[in-house]
Amino acid sequence: MKIINCFLLFNFIVAGVYAQVITPPMSPRGKITQQVGLTEVDVDYSRPSARGRNIIGGLVRFGEMWRTGANKNTIVSFSDPVMIMGIPLAAGKYALYTRPDARQWEIYFYKKYDINGIPKNWKEDQVALHISVPSNYFDPMVETFTISLSNLTRNGANLNLIWEHTLVAIPFEVPTQTKALESIDKTLSATPISSDYYQAAVYYLQQNKDLLKAQKWMEKALDMREKPAYWMYRQYALILAERNDKKAALKAVKKSLELAEEAGNKDYIIMNNVSIAEWSK
Repeated sequence: MKIINCFLLFNFIVAGVYAQVITPPMSPRGKITQQVGLTEVDVDYSRPSARGRNIIGGLVRFGEMWRTGANKNTIVSFSDPVMIMGIPLAAGKYALYTRPDARQWEIYFYKKYDINGIPKNWKEDQVALHISVPSNYFDPMVETFTISLSNLTRNGANLNLIWEHTLVAIPFEVPTQTKALESIDKTLSATPISSDYYQAAVYYLQQNKDLLKAQKWMEKALDMREKPAYWMYRQYALILAERNDKKAALKAVKKSLELAEEAGNKDYIIMNNVSIAEWSK
């Protein structure tokens, strides 16, 4: 009996050593990964909730540095150099600290990001960027602290801090055009294929750059395809229309319509018919 009791006691002790109670955190981690233009933006942060407390100006006190979340500090990373309110910020990871106030917030991108909370010894040479942005009233009330990206364009976005009735938007710009043009030059000077010429031509059209060059690239893309697709003729027609060559644009868009009807693509059929009506005036 003593042997059995000792065995049971041993199992109880071992189980006690290895057992762990698992409960949900009060401020769960949140992660964002978003491509803005050709730049990847990542945010890793904790998300505390109000739970009936007065937050902005209360729990998050005005005039004091905040870790911009809870627990471990918030980390923001950019895969490329960006511009924040006209100030350059190098590619990399940063801790995001803020100093809230009623009318505006001070924003700090801190180079040393592997810190649990506010640095005990704040070092100005670790501040990669410091700006002030307006604090805006937000409705409805947001219970859980939220970081989001909005107003996405190919060239930038807003990094938003939202909690309770407060919204702080941090606008930034990404080097999309520089990267795109470098890619076009490098690819087209090597051994480009049809899709390379097509993508380059469409980008030039969308950015309203050298449309004659865009036309020539699109013609190469069409020539290199045994059976060019309706969407290629559609873009070719748009380039010609932008160059005020309506006769050639009509010919191209009618070809796109013909191929779209064969493929049964209703969206392109509608778009092409609208263009034919517009360019026939």
